[in-house]
Amino acid sequence: MRALQAVVFDAGNTLVYVDPRRVLGILTEGGVTTDLARVRRAELAARRRFQQRIAEGHRGTEPELWGEYFQGVLREGGADEGALPDLGRRLREAHTERHLWTWIEPGTREALQGLLDAGYRLAVVSNADGRVEGVLRDVGLRDCFEVVLDSELVGVEKPDAGIFLEACRRMELDPGACLYVGDLYPVDYLGATRAGMEAVLLDPLGLHVDRAPTVEGLADLGAWLELRASRG
Repeated sequence: MRALQAVVFDAGNTLVYVDPRRVLGILTEGGVTTDLARVRRAELAARRRFQQRIAEGHRGTEPELWGEYFQGVLREGGADEGALPDLGRRLREAHTERHLWTWIEPGTREALQGLLDAGYRLAVVSNADGRVEGVLRDVGLRDCFEVVLDSELVGVEKPDAGIFLEACRRMELDPGACLYVGDLYPVDYLGATRAGMEAVLLDPLGLHVDRAPTVEGLADLGAWLELRASRG
């Protein structure tokens, strides 16, 4: 088994998540009685359905797919059906003003620092809208990564091998020396492995354990890498 030199991450739903506090604010401003715990449960349920839609053949960047996702968050977060159009508009405006993916799970910075301390080089490859580098800077993670690739700026998106290979080229590493960490099987796992990288899926919902290597959270990645290294 070849030694790994770099870990390359997806961004959305791997490093950064939709901020439930901001969604809660939009719901309550719209007259919905709810709370943060309910919004977080709603987002997790919407994420599960999003994964199912990806499994049906979507790429994960389609506007209609994200429309379904956010409608699910709002609906299960407590909104009545009639309020969805107005609340959806408020969400879109909030995202345009400032990216909604600004929540990081506790321990994220520590997990990344542990990988750096272990000698791994870190990078990001994301299907995004041109703002991913700014998002990482805003949440205090940008300095962890030597390369950040945003599909909107690169001009190619996952699962196309080109965007994975571009990250390897910029780090001057062979794909086989790189591990990719994402959350979507056909987009992240298949895309990365077809480019010659190893891959592991962040899988808190347990959706992919039968078809790919998985970890429940970023905090588990260091132990996964140590186990891999011990197997030689």
